[in-house]
Amino acid sequence: MAISRSREYDADKTGAEICGNPNFLADGLEKIEYYATHAAPMPQATQATCHMFIINPLKGAGKMLQGLFSTHPDTQERIARLRQQAALMRV
Repeated sequence: MAISRSREYDADKTGAEICGNPNFLADGLEKIEYYATHAAPMPQATQATCHMFIINPLKGAGKMLQGLFSTHPDTQERIARLRQQAALMRV
């Protein structure tokens, strides 16, 4: 699981380098996170399928236990790292 999270951070970093501005990716993650947490739950999402979504559609249900087994890092941490990368790139 830690390897999967590490790869997600690496993918964010590489994607930010390719697009030239990490803030663009951070803004996109914030928008996805907002809609995932403020929209109606997805009835077709299950524990077996939640790993296929960019943002976990079951977020909030069993949050603490779920965090232990999550293959994706917390969205806020991903956004923070992208903002830090943007600051280092001075964009």
